[in-house]
Amino acid sequence: MMRSRVFMSAALVASVVGLAACGEQPQEMTGQGIKGDNPPYQGVGSSQYANSNWKPGDRSSWEQQLKTRAQYGQNDYNRISN
Repeated sequence: MMRSRVFMSAALVASVVGLAACGEQPQEMTGQGIKGDNPPYQGVGSSQYANSNWKPGDRSSWEQQLKTRAQYGQNDYNRISN
């Protein structure tokens, strides 16, 4: 009789814990997040980390910097010396 009571209590606790995992609340971002109002070539204002050849607001220099970085900085085929 005592064993069945312990077993029933353990089963009850396990079912409560198992059902508690089903109660996850939705995780929605309301009114938060990244605002994409400005085009990326506008920059973030004054940045000490910006390349000296890039002028904020100049789309053509921004595109040129992206092409240069992709070609020489991130292309492993160009970095391998024979």
